[in-house]
Amino acid sequence: MENEFLDKVEDNVTVRIWSEKMQLEKGDSLVEGYTSELWDFTQMSVTHNEFQELRDIRASWGDETKQLFYQNFGDLPYLFDIKVDKNLFQAITQFWNPAYSCFTFGKVDLVPIVEKYTALLCCLKVRIDRVYFKAANAQPFVKKLMSITGMSEQWVTARIQQKDDGKCIPWVSLRELIVAHPDTKKKVDIFALSIYGLVIFPKALRHIDEAVADLFDRLGKGATPVPVILAETFRSLSACWKAGEGRFIRCAQLFSVWFHSHFWKEDKVSYRVFSKNYSPLKEITAMPRRDDISEENWIVLFRNLQEEDFEWKAPWLVPDEILYRCESFDWGNHYKKRVRDITDAWRQTRHMKRLVVGSMTTPEYEKWLHQRINDNVPKPNLEDVQSMDEYLQVIPSDLEITKQDFEKRNSELEKKIEQLEEEKIHLRLDVDVQKLEAEKLRKGKRKAEEDLDNLKIDYKRLRMSMRTAGLGKTSKQWRQEIQKEKARANQWEKRFHDTPARENTLRRSRRSRGEADISNSCSGARKGDQVRDRDHIMSKAVAQIRSVADHLQTLAVQADMLSVKYELESDRGRELA
Repeated sequence: MENEFLDKVEDNVTVRIWSEKMQLEKGDSLVEGYTSELWDFTQMSVTHNEFQELRDIRASWGDETKQLFYQNFGDLPYLFDIKVDKNLFQAITQFWNPAYSCFTFGKVDLVPIVEKYTALLCCLKVRIDRVYFKAANAQPFVKKLMSITGMSEQWVTARIQQKDDGKCIPWVSLRELIVAHPDTKKKVDIFALSIYGLVIFPKALRHIDEAVADLFDRLGKGATPVPVILAETFRSLSACWKAGEGRFIRCAQLFSVWFHSHFWKEDKVSYRVFSKNYSPLKEITAMPRRDDISEENWIVLFRNLQEEDFEWKAPWLVPDEILYRCESFDWGNHYKKRVRDITDAWRQTRHMKRLVVGSMTTPEYEKWLHQRINDNVPKPNLEDVQSMDEYLQVIPSDLEITKQDFEKRNSELEKKIEQLEEEKIHLRLDVDVQKLEAEKLRKGKRKAEEDLDNLKIDYKRLRMSMRTAGLGKTSKQWRQEIQKEKARANQWEKRFHDTPARENTLRRSRRSRGEADISNSCSGARKGDQVRDRDHIMSKAVAQIRSVADHLQTLAVQADMLSVKYELESDRGRELA
């Protein structure tokens, strides 16, 4: 922002000293003993125009046209998406303090300032010190519209209407002109004029007022619209308070954004606020806002707000110099006379150094604030102090309670259905597992039956083979037979052991007879042959006896094995039978 129009920038300490001095010298705006003539409650309407047609027109533009609009008029289109909470607006109106032109919440005064509205609009071409005021020799309404729209006097005159105490032009005429106009620059200007008439200064619904055209004509020369917006906002609030009712005919969207920025603290400031292309309105439109809090809850909340509940600096506002007064135009006598000096005062503006976050008050100021006379400002209710979250709780209606019960019941049924679905899936898996196990059991049963049949066949074959082999005896009979065979084997073994002794005796007898009969050679030779034949026969007999003994031993072992096997097969056969 260029500073060539700034007259003076002062320190925060200097500003504080000046403020305290003015409070001590000038005193209150209201004198002691003042009787308020305001109503106890103000009924305010915030009915505004519908913005869908404006959204559709902008959506149909190309990027070049949108960029041209932004360079000339800033972020105005984002106001279309700012939702106005009627309950909040109605409640906060009760805390407007007409005597000081600010909102008073207990010991805290709160008011929109030029710098915040300027940051929200984000218009690159305006200059903060070039304020708008209506010229004495201003052009007629027709001439201004001709200059803005580029249309003929006949076309403009045919469309101007008289509305209440002023002239205006219907939105439908400008809408058709925006769509059909061949000049992109004029199309953008007419669209911006429509926003100022329908959104920022919606005096007559779906009409653009003559005063808006006069202001818009000066915007092209770099004048800032923010002081006008703020002044008209304050005037509309005060007018409704004095009448006890009325319609807020200024920009409720900007006002709502300003209010929310001071009551919901953020843990940290986004780095995007320092970006050259940062748009506060664009970011704010994406933030969710509650609109289900009743008017009564808002009022109770505002009555019990404490200083620590406020956010002193909006999170999207970059610290910079702020305007705090114009020349020496202060509270005091001869107010009407000094109004004429406003133009000169704007040429001698003064700023304080970069904004300090937080309270910058002294004990003297606190004392003055506590003792000053206010005009119809609701007092806090100390008997029923609750937290902000408790005040923001919504008291549901019977329909909402029924709806909540239905939704709760529906949610429970959905969870029950999900649980049943899971159980159904588990049951299907269990059924599949049981089927597999049943199939395995069937296969096992078939195999067992086959094995049983095979065992029966083997048993029958064994019985038949045992009958064929003559083994069809009982185990007792087999034991007796084995004992007989063992006895025979022992008898043969004994005979075998006796044979060598008999053989030795026979040999000695043979030698003795050989010596006695040596004389008889013929008979001796013949007897020697007989002895040799007998020895050979005896040797063969001994070998056969030994073979028979071994065979009998083998038969005894086999008999034991057959006996055991027979007993096992008999028992198993009986079980299978």
